[in-house]
Amino acid sequence: MFLKYCLKDSVPVTGLCPQAGSYGVQDSLRRGFSSVKNELLPSHPLELSEKNFQLNQDKMNFNTLRNIQGLHAPLKLQMEYRAARQIQRLPFLPSSNLALDTLRGSDDSIGFEDILNDPVQSELMGDPHIMTEYKLGVL
Repeated sequence: MFLKYCLKDSVPVTGLCPQAGSYGVQDSLRRGFSSVKNELLPSHPLELSEKNFQLNQDKMNFNTLRNIQGLHAPLKLQMEYRAARQIQRLPFLPSSNLALDTLRGSDDSIGFEDILNDPVQSELMGDPHIMTEYKLGVL
């Protein structure tokens, strides 16, 4: 109590760190844990391009298709993509998304994700009943 009266002329310096609480330390209960990874910029200029490669490829294909065949062709293809993405197995079984790969034309190529994305080696394995009820919204 005495310290409060001695420091009545001091100005709180909370504006220096926007994540800091009243004592200059991050308030983890209200704002969550801080992650350095979220604050980092891409390490290489091509990193963002590689993350969005499939999206950019689809946009380019849709624009080409629109210029050649008209507006109906990319709309039909987008509708087929959306329908193919919705087809999946039960939540506890891995889905290969073969229909989507066939529509994109990538079903005959072997990529990084085909070899090193084996769901059998995944650390996530749950009870099939609980996973299905969660997916259906029962839980």
